[in-house]
Amino acid sequence: MAEEDEGQVEDAPKKGGKKKLIVMIVIGIALIALSIGGTLFALQMLNPEEDVVALEGEDGEAADVEPTRQSAIYFPLKPAIIVNFQARGRQRFLQAELTLMARDNETIEAVELHMPMIRNSLVMLFGGQIYEDMQTAEGKELLRQEALTEVQRLLEQETGNPGVEQILFTNFVMQ
Repeated sequence: MAEEDEGQVEDAPKKGGKKKLIVMIVIGIALIALSIGGTLFALQMLNPEEDVVALEGEDGEAADVEPTRQSAIYFPLKPAIIVNFQARGRQRFLQAELTLMARDNETIEAVELHMPMIRNSLVMLFGGQIYEDMQTAEGKELLRQEALTEVQRLLEQETGNPGVEQILFTNFVMQ
């Protein structure tokens, strides 16, 4: 009988072990499902769908229309802007080729019309910089942003529309 009792004792942990294993697997699957569901819910809450513009047609039904973005138009400023500096008693030079980015032809026409004023402002802006500051990536980026602000200010003053979205350095040589 003692041997039979030992056999039963050994069988009991195996059955309980299988039940525990099944319960753990079910709990693991439930946790994974909750994690996935929670993640999807959080992503949906943080990134709402974009609003769609609805226009009403002649028949009274609403038609969904997404706004279209015009393609970029790149306008290179030719010739390159060249300015000189005095740095530590030496004569230094900067040659910068710039390209303007806009979205409509009217802005490009306005840039062409007011090119002398734009070039003058950019030469004055670039010439007023400190040579050592422009040797860093941060200095070049700051100069690019200042140039963009200046061109937008001039176009706003002359046409009422800043128009230019970006100024890009296509060549930047310091000597």
